[in-house]
Amino acid sequence: MYTREKIIELWFDMWLKKEDLGITDIFSDNAVYAESWGPEYKGADKIKLWFNEWNTRGTVLQWDIRQYFHKEAQTAVEWYFRNKMNGGNIEAFEGMSLIQWTEDNKISYLKEFGCNVNRYDPYKGGAEPQFRVEKAMWF
Repeated sequence: MYTREKIIELWFDMWLKKEDLGITDIFSDNAVYAESWGPEYKGADKIKLWFNEWNTRGTVLQWDIRQYFHKEAQTAVEWYFRNKMNGGNIEAFEGMSLIQWTEDNKISYLKEFGCNVNRYDPYKGGAEPQFRVEKAMWF
């Protein structure tokens, strides 16, 4: 489990440093990466292309790991993420990644799930819900 956690930490660190520190070493050749809002990248080379291209448009400011869950060839990791795009837009959300591993501890599948950090109680004022009037997050 320790080896897998170190691989995940390396992946997050690559984003924080904006540097490929071995993408093709940690993802299998036919890996699939599904982002929480829809895009899906197939193959380590496509994941590397996405990583390099995205880092021309934005900067990951924070990606903190909160906890891991391991079961056989799967790991779930809970995290907090914050980025800033080149246009100045800052995004922050909580999330989880579900990861499947190959026998040689490469990531074969990674699916992200996101959760809005700006939560509230719509029943605070009574039995009739009061929802915020705002655009829903993309995840």
